[in-house]
Amino acid sequence: MTENHKLFEKIVNQLDATELGQMFGKPCGKFKKKVFVSFFEDEMVFKIGKEEVDLLLDKYEGSQNWDPSRKNRGMKDWIQVPGEYNKDWKKLAKKAMLFIAD
Repeated sequence: MTENHKLFEKIVNQLDATELGQMFGKPCGKFKKKVFVSFFEDEMVFKIGKEEVDLLLDKYEGSQNWDPSRKNRGMKDWIQVPGEYNKDWKKLAKKAMLFIAD
């Protein structure tokens, strides 16, 4: 398990009412049974909505809409953020929890 994967699990486990699980065969975090984060290609993925994703794509160089199928079908509400920005992952995970709680 990589350091980034360990950090992903630590973040999910530290947040209230969350649990680890699987989505599309990938590790994920669930808040009240809804997936809000995932871990893919040693990067963390957040469901934060298209508007927020569009704002953050420029802030986090190398980030992209998450495309778990790798078939150029990125999911508009999800952003995959490179490990070099892992200091922001917990903050982004909290945003993702708020997004799906609505």
